[in-house]
Amino acid sequence: MEHTIGCTTRPYASVSFAEACEHIAEAGYSDVAVFRNTGSVAINSSSSGEDVENARRVAEKAGLVPSLLLGGTKLNLGLEAAIEDYRRLISNTAALGASWLLDCGTSNEAHYDDYYALMQEMSSYAEECGVAITLKPHGGITLTVQDLMNAYNQVNRSGFGICYDPGNIIHYTKGEHQPETDLDLLAPKVSNLIIKDCVLENGNPDVMVTPGDGLVDFGRVIAILLEGGFQGPMYVECVGGVSLDEINHNVKSTLGFIRNLTAEKQ
Repeated sequence: MEHTIGCTTRPYASVSFAEACEHIAEAGYSDVAVFRNTGSVAINSSSSGEDVENARRVAEKAGLVPSLLLGGTKLNLGLEAAIEDYRRLISNTAALGASWLLDCGTSNEAHYDDYYALMQEMSSYAEECGVAITLKPHGGITLTVQDLMNAYNQVNRSGFGICYDPGNIIHYTKGEHQPETDLDLLAPKVSNLIIKDCVLENGNPDVMVTPGDGLVDFGRVIAILLEGGFQGPMYVECVGGVSLDEINHNVKSTLGFIRNLTAEKQ
């Protein structure tokens, strides 16, 4: 099967959402994942209906499907308030036309139990809205593959899955864990894949590198996921480059790189 390959707006964080969409469409992508642009997320829990509709129209005008939205929890407000906030976020995700709400978990151990409770409570509502919550590795509660498996099993809801990010496994463990380790066990639970590489320079991780130029073996990662039944969309999150021309070149070349890898593994 042919996998959907989208691009997040992160490579174009310094420009407007509209300009980011134009560049992503010109590079040949069909989908956009809505991340931060010019210092803010285009859509969040407090966005108005008009803001959501405008963002949807901007993406569609560029010929893109805004299929994934970067979200986040507000567990510092307490579980009840966090639930209500996340409910609004899900509603805005659905109004945007996105099928996926990307979550990054929490790094505060005091919030771990509340995080699981929040996801259990909100997964059903997300399903009702036609949205699936997908959790990516981001340190803390999602530091390793084993932590992701634990989170998946703790939540145990059909509207909740895993978005695998191999670059973040290297980044947050500083190379102590490799993206392929135990991935065969996690693969059946993975609904999305983030295309992100990582390098280590004197022990310091850096993900602002074009996929294929870092430590992630994307061929192996994709092969393991496909062997585990992965059928979901993939989203390019980071590339190298400073100038807009460099970023555009790397965003476009990454699409070809991933298309070639997926074709080889079919």
